[in-house]
Amino acid sequence: MLLAVRFTDRCCCLHRLVVCLSRRLKVSYQVSHCIDKDCDDFLPWLEQKAGVEISSVLSIGKSTYGRSLFASKSIQTGDCILKVPYNVQISPDNVPSKISSLLGDGVGNIAKLAVVILVEQKKGQDSEWAPYINRLPQPGEMHSTIFWSESELEMIQKSSVYQETINQKAQIQKDFLAIKPVLNHFSENLFNDISLKEFSHACALVGSRAWGSTKGLSLIPFADFVNHDGVSESVLLGDEDKQLSEVIADRDYSPGEQYLNISMVLIRYGKFPNASLLLDFGFTLPYNIYDQVLIQVNIPHHDLLRTLKLELLHRHCLPKIGDANSYSSMGNSFTIKEVRSARGKGRGIPQSLRAFARIFCCTSPQELSDLAMEAAQNDGRLARRPLKNWSREIQAHQVLLSWINQLINEYNTSIKSLPSATPPLCQTLSLRKQMARDLHTGELRVLKSAAAWLENYCATLTTKNYPMIQKLL
Repeated sequence: MLLAVRFTDRCCCLHRLVVCLSRRLKVSYQVSHCIDKDCDDFLPWLEQKAGVEISSVLSIGKSTYGRSLFASKSIQTGDCILKVPYNVQISPDNVPSKISSLLGDGVGNIAKLAVVILVEQKKGQDSEWAPYINRLPQPGEMHSTIFWSESELEMIQKSSVYQETINQKAQIQKDFLAIKPVLNHFSENLFNDISLKEFSHACALVGSRAWGSTKGLSLIPFADFVNHDGVSESVLLGDEDKQLSEVIADRDYSPGEQYLNISMVLIRYGKFPNASLLLDFGFTLPYNIYDQVLIQVNIPHHDLLRTLKLELLHRHCLPKIGDANSYSSMGNSFTIKEVRSARGKGRGIPQSLRAFARIFCCTSPQELSDLAMEAAQNDGRLARRPLKNWSREIQAHQVLLSWINQLINEYNTSIKSLPSATPPLCQTLSLRKQMARDLHTGELRVLKSAAAWLENYCATLTTKNYPMIQKLL
């Protein structure tokens, strides 16, 4: 049995799910619900195409968040609530052979699936997937940051999502330029008028709805109507022996309780922070337990030991693309997660970031040499142990605290600078403003938790409270 995580490769979006996830038993979904009559024939069509029953306990409804799945019968914890065979899933293998043969190796699975969507859209009602393609979200219903205007993006400029959005838009444009000539060769000139906007929309649909699979990526009709709950234990599973994807309920659902909205079925797409949810799916959570902050620091050019420090860092931590804890001469990026207790061991603050701060504060070649020797005599990791000179250890963590406090001030400023509620904002801008607030508030909470731990750590070392120091190490 394989775990199929909702695919996130810095692509796109869906609808906004506003759910408070502080504690599972206290979740309250303040949404309206009605049957989606436009989808009455969707499940029968899909089951006929699959040749098997997909679900007997779920129905498609409309909620504040768009199309959703609701319990139509009583569901018990442990019940299998849906099974979607592989033969009705759409993968890169569905790219028409005459197009696939012309695509280069540099075209990835997102772009290939986007091509499939474009092909089926051009076929219209003649497409075998028309009932599914016609029900995919329209551009105006999608809120991934790749669709935000420049002024809207300024609301999240403090977060790493800002740069990730720019990078994602550039990648989509690059893929479009690679694919456009191929589509122009397709028979009947169906794609002569294809635009970057259309291709971006198709990529967004893939990025927000596709799941990782043995074929790279797969669009899974019906299953992609289910909404996200970050603390749900239900996930999409792939069964290679049975050649299907399925979901097992992690709680009971009662069909007669739509008014309380506890019949809406939810699963976890993955353990994603708001930054990923906003960029890849186009929604945020008011309280996301997986929020994190990317912090970038470097050795200043005026540091007389800069060259020695960088050489030492590279020697012990070779840079790896995509590794948030890697070192590079242009700057060093680290991912901070929420520290649950100011009196704990500081889990959430990367040991590599604390090590960097220790290197940063070294003032002589001898100190750097001593740290290199200590690493060689132990597990090879540089500056992972507290410095023997406690004054220097305190200084290193005070420097780290100053970096984080600076970010806290910048985040507070960003939140205060969000557009005011008056005059009345348009619905889209109002929604995106709230998403920006959720994003910044969550990342600010993470930073404050790290600052609280660092303050306690420095205070403990200063007072030389040895029993407490042992608990922190």
